Amino acid sequence: MIFQSFSRKDLRVPALRPRSVTCMLVTGLLLTACDLAPDYKPAKLAFPDNWSGQGVIHYGKPGDSLPRGNWWVLFNNPELNALEEQALAANPDLAAAAEHFIQSRDIAAQAASNLYPQLGGAASGSGNKASRHRLWHSTSSRTLTYMSSEQYQAAATWEPDFWNALRNRTLIAKQNAQAVAADYATARLEITAEVASDYIALRGIDALNKIYSQSIKYYETAVEITKLRLKGDIAAGMDVSRAENQLESTRASQTELLAQRAATEHALAILVNTVPAAFHISERSDFAFTDVRPAPLLPSELLERRPDIASSERSMAQANRAIGVSRAAFYPHVTFSATTGFMDNGFDLASLSNSMYQFGAQAVLPLFQGGLRRAELQRTWSAYRQTEDEYRSTVLNAFREVEDGLTNVSLLHKATQQDKLSSEAALRTQSMSMQLYTGGLSNYLNVVVAQQDALKAQLAWAGMRTRQTQEVVNLIRALGGGWSRDELPTIKDIRPFTPLQYGNLKTPKPVGGIAIPASNTNLEHQPTTTEQGTH
Repeated sequence: MIFQSFSRKDLRVPALRPRSVTCMLVTGLLLTACDLAPDYKPAKLAFPDNWSGQGVIHYGKPGDSLPRGNWWVLFNNPELNALEEQALAANPDLAAAAEHFIQSRDIAAQAASNLYPQLGGAASGSGNKASRHRLWHSTSSRTLTYMSSEQYQAAATWEPDFWNALRNRTLIAKQNAQAVAADYATARLEITAEVASDYIALRGIDALNKIYSQSIKYYETAVEITKLRLKGDIAAGMDVSRAENQLESTRASQTELLAQRAATEHALAILVNTVPAAFHISERSDFAFTDVRPAPLLPSELLERRPDIASSERSMAQANRAIGVSRAAFYPHVTFSATTGFMDNGFDLASLSNSMYQFGAQAVLPLFQGGLRRAELQRTWSAYRQTEDEYRSTVLNAFREVEDGLTNVSLLHKATQQDKLSSEAALRTQSMSMQLYTGGLSNYLNVVVAQQDALKAQLAWAGMRTRQTQEVVNLIRALGGGWSRDELPTIKDIRPFTPLQYGNLKTPKPVGGIAIPASNTNLEHQPTTTEQGTH
């Protein structure tokens, strides 16, 4: 059982108290900043002292059996390794997740740009002629009817971030980029796990198909035996019908299995960004996967290894900073601006008499907005508490998935061994039943029952072996696939370029191991290692 101990803050509307007034005055004079965001204290998750230590809760330091990143190499299957590499290089969903991360970095750069003075330049020229017969103009007036104007000017504006509103908005954008990076890691883990699970399912289907093929050969022999016995008048025609029924129903089941294999193969093709019609993995009769038994993790380690937990925590950090932005709305909004340049009716712009300038400062303090700012502050507090609840839910679900994985891997491993013994016994029974029937010591109904039991037991063993291997994949996914929170890009690494960088802007320098895979928009088929090795 997991429980949480944390305190919730009451909604507090900032008021101009003496302490706040002092902060305003000191800040205004020294051009420093007051951070109005509350202290960030993530929800604390604890475990009772009497926890039994089952499942993921394992006292003592376990060995980390998951390699960083490429966890699928533990299965020691070259064909699986090739498919995983192809999926990482070309999967469109993963490429889209990487692009989303780049966009989040650019959004953070846009937010950070407001911390700098905004500079601009302008140039204009015009020729103007007024009508001599315009309203209120005397025909004897000496005023000009034509005049040209040329103007060059530069402008600068700057908003001193007294209340850290701009810095908090920037931090929110950067923390969001970190959350998107964690989402990318989650997408990568889900895609690689899906490739592994589908490939294991495909090889499991091949194992089932081998069982069906062997059974069909055996049933064909049984049909011939019943026909021979019918010709010798030592067996009834019903025996032939039963044998033929067993044979054809097994052939139909095999045909249905082949359709399932094709669908699984098509799913793999999409994962590796290939047109299904141009993708094929040759059949193999052996189920060649190393038996992997991942070590459990301590609770604190699991919190650092799950990218979805990291994403949820970064969302909580963003909501905390949003409270500071809402609080800053209760204080004066200050901006400085300056404009300078030259203006003339010709090109003599270099003289001081043609110069112009304007500078000023503005402070705006909303006095009454019908509860707008208080509603926003209340909303941000509620949003923060919501992210706390969602964080706890994410953590609890992570522990559930790990507990399920550990239980399933352990029990299904045992069930696989039991199904193997059952299959061996059923095959012996099938063989003995046929021998008794051939010798005239038993009827064919006993043979049919033995054949059905043997086929059922073999299919159950192959299916359980496949499911147990897939559950290992699910457990690895639940443990984070070897990912670590240390792989998240830091706040300072989020910015995609420097303020004065104007080149190499098509794609930013990768951070956090997130690079844009090479696109394959025309979906041309690239043979996998599996095909190259089998064709």
